[in-house]
Amino acid sequence: MAELYDVLILGGGAAGLMCALTAGQRGKRVLVIEHANRVGKKILMSGGGRCNFTNTGTGPANFISANPHYCKSALARYTPADFVDMVERHGIAYHEKELGQLFCDVSSKLIVKMLLDECADAGVRIETSCSVERVLHADGEAPFRLHTTRGAFAAKRLVVATGALSIPSMGATGFGYELARQFGHNVLPTRAGLVPLTLSGKHQERLADLSGVALPVTARCNGRSFSNQMLITHRGVSGPAILQISSYWQPGDELRLDLLPGQDAAAWLRAQQLERPAAELKTVLSDAMPRRFAQRLCELWLSNKPMKQYTPPELKQLAATLQDWALVASGTEGYRTAEVTLGGVDTDELSSSTMESRRVPGLHFVGEVVDVTGWLGGYNFQWAWASGHAAGIAV
Repeated sequence: MAELYDVLILGGGAAGLMCALTAGQRGKRVLVIEHANRVGKKILMSGGGRCNFTNTGTGPANFISANPHYCKSALARYTPADFVDMVERHGIAYHEKELGQLFCDVSSKLIVKMLLDECADAGVRIETSCSVERVLHADGEAPFRLHTTRGAFAAKRLVVATGALSIPSMGATGFGYELARQFGHNVLPTRAGLVPLTLSGKHQERLADLSGVALPVTARCNGRSFSNQMLITHRGVSGPAILQISSYWQPGDELRLDLLPGQDAAAWLRAQQLERPAAELKTVLSDAMPRRFAQRLCELWLSNKPMKQYTPPELKQLAATLQDWALVASGTEGYRTAEVTLGGVDTDELSSSTMESRRVPGLHFVGEVVDVTGWLGGYNFQWAWASGHAAGIAV
């Protein structure tokens, strides 16, 4: 005989735990099934172990989806302030790093403990190291039936909070997409997001030995731009600006970088020519960016001579190159290092207020498995909290 619950939740990550504690607080009998040996693995590793648990500036514009309006309802009904209230109630010290990003002062373990304590207080049962073998759907009071390595379970409601494909070493799989298809749902094409970009051929050879060099840039692609740090790696480029733009880049797309962000390069070069006529260009540029990078630019992309020898048209051309430098990326590091997965369960077939399937009553999808992907900086966690809460209120 299957054990009966009101709600079965597949996945003990951020969205699954939020859904569980919310439903449990409403008196529902909730079971969370997690195939890994512990819950919240992605929470634990995020933010360098400090967990960038939300962003105070979260809004629909910070998300990518085939339907940009879908996330509005859930985000409006469970805000960053709501999650911060819970964090403060549990006495967890936190700070704002930059651009609205909130991090734990001590450890991401405190966020996982908070969620587990809330689940325990709400009577939620959590089974780890529990693999799902079959998911069945039939008529009756408890139409969803799960056969697992820990036995059989049945419930009126099933919530899929299985995450997506990013960071398979943490246990990520495509199980949620398989389930969605099993129940007749469309799954939009997936790809790695918030991921380092790789270079190849001469592009990689020109920069590989500068691995570890970082500089501020504005990265532009497909009408989007992000200003932050770029880090050169052995295989390509990374850093916040590159991770952000990677979600909008696909192979063959043009990627341009402003290497003097926030400055009028032409005016700056003219001023440098007047102030330091005898200084070489590489020396001048070394004041605005790392010396080794400035030297490489001059060797391979610009030129290098005393500032006084540059004519006005030459200075203009230098400025244009510095503010619109073409970087030819060949690919990404893939799901292995990607922080998120773009694409997923088609939102056209889900309710935006309850996350419930329009095809199968009682079936809900939350978190990263859904075609809603946030920017870098705590937005994906806020989507997990908001979508998990929306389903938790509805089940």
